[in-house]
Amino acid sequence: MTKIVVLVKQVPDTYSERKLAEGDHTLDRESADAVLDEINERAVEEALKIKEAGEGEVTVVSVGPDRVTDAIRKALSMGADKAIHVSDEAIKGSDLIATAKVLAAAIGKVESYDLVITGNEASDGRGGAVPAVVAELLGLPQLTHLREVTVEGGTIKGVRETEDGRATLEANLPALISVTEKINEPRYPSFKGIMAAKKKPVETLTIADLGIDAGEVGLANASSTVIEAAPKPPREAGQRVEDDGDGGVKIVEYLVGQKLV
Repeated sequence: MTKIVVLVKQVPDTYSERKLAEGDHTLDRESADAVLDEINERAVEEALKIKEAGEGEVTVVSVGPDRVTDAIRKALSMGADKAIHVSDEAIKGSDLIATAKVLAAAIGKVESYDLVITGNEASDGRGGAVPAVVAELLGLPQLTHLREVTVEGGTIKGVRETEDGRATLEANLPALISVTEKINEPRYPSFKGIMAAKKKPVETLTIADLGIDAGEVGLANASSTVIEAAPKPPREAGQRVEDDGDGGVKIVEYLVGQKLV
């Protein structure tokens, strides 16, 4: 049986107004609607496809406050079997290194896992480095930015696509992979799946349960800090050019004045 772990994240809805908190300049997650990140839906879908191709079990792992349970239930309603939710106020404001430490420790709670699947980057941070850091912490081979995945016995193969072309990658399990938006089209949860998700087990853990000290995580221990932030200024009216035969000259003069030419 292939045991698969999928890392999922709840993010502010792209179509909601997003802003930073006034006090610590972290993302104000309460001010926007929250959803399961779309790239994570694709990661869950790929895990389910691998499971359905043979015998398997899918565990989703997420880090965040209580409202993250909504995203977890979405993944469970798609067909994942169970979940681990790391919820601890001490984690707030953690940088990617601390976040990866927490995720790696949570993955370690899944006994004898074979494969970890993540999205290539979250839509709120867009750093794209967490999958690689988690793989390094777990000592796993990593196949990142994949658009195709195949599992054959104890081997995983994937196709990575970049601007320079495609590369075929291969590693022995256990391994970690990250997938791009081209990997698949995620399924919609059925009514049966939504009802079944309510009964699936969700284990809630703190960082103490993971053996992590509060001094290793959180905003106070982050390697970078936002010290000042300001909202984008309102859009100003442009300068209108009346063409009386010299419109081209006026435009060039304006561009010269703005040091654009």
